[in-house]
Amino acid sequence: MSGKKILMITGDFTEDYETMVPFQALQAVGHTVHAVCPDKKAGDTVATAIHDFEGDQTYTEKPGHRFALNADFEGINPADYDALVVPGGRAPEYLRLNDDVKSLVRHFFDTEKPVAAICHGAQLLAAAGVLKGRECSAYPACQPEVELAGGRFSSIEVDQAITDANLVTAPAWPAHPAWLAQFFKLLDN
Repeated sequence: MSGKKILMITGDFTEDYETMVPFQALQAVGHTVHAVCPDKKAGDTVATAIHDFEGDQTYTEKPGHRFALNADFEGINPADYDALVVPGGRAPEYLRLNDDVKSLVRHFFDTEKPVAAICHGAQLLAAAGVLKGRECSAYPACQPEVELAGGRFSSIEVDQAITDANLVTAPAWPAHPAWLAQFFKLLDN
């Protein structure tokens, strides 16, 4: 696997595991990952939240770690990147309001570069207008947004992932093995 240059768009209260695990796993196999957040620079941090499944009607949320960004958002040129990662958590909820973020996301779909989105990351994809006609999994509460954006929601087990062309999606962090394995396959092509 030759090393690719991957962009990760994240923000405050991103899901801890859905940010840290792919960031570290992709680097461990030789890829370069630039983690960015609007209005922040390399060395700044974002707060993370740990979402857990403890038998309640939805996930619980606990404070996570501080995640250090390693690139500046300002000046990012998506053409310099081979792929995109969109973690879940609460960050996509407000990142989808940023026109520059949505433009970055659209670039990866317009150029058919690999995209991995997990959990609430589908909120950002829906807002960017890239889900029309696509099959997409996400946290179940995001089903209406996927469908309103013209996507087909894939209701799969929490530890599974699905690939539709250049897009790999999964419901939540328990799917990391399947989600990352499918993303690695796209990166190898």
